[in-house]
Amino acid sequence: MSQLTITINGRPYQVACDDGQEEHLRQLAGYIDKRVGELSAAMGQIGDARLLVMTSLLIADELADAYAALDEERKKPRGIAPETEAALAQGIEALAARIENIAARLEAA
Repeated sequence: MSQLTITINGRPYQVACDDGQEEHLRQLAGYIDKRVGELSAAMGQIGDARLLVMTSLLIADELADAYAALDEERKKPRGIAPETEAALAQGIEALAARIENIAARLEAA
């Protein structure tokens, strides 16, 4: 376990993380600090606890939106578009006709 000091809204916080996760945790803390800064600029200083709760709610809302978008993507049908499928079918039919033509010529030779 590693100990790491992160800074959010100008205040240091001592946190623990698994070895090798320090940089990831720094990036997460940086994102939270950025969001806290944006909220603080919009609302003014409203107290650390309230500011962190509101930031947490905003980030949770972003996460919920991301999950909803992912769900929508998963519901979309996968496969080939009908127009692409029709073009592929025509191409396959043309190739089959050419192969049959070549086979017929080989049989005649």
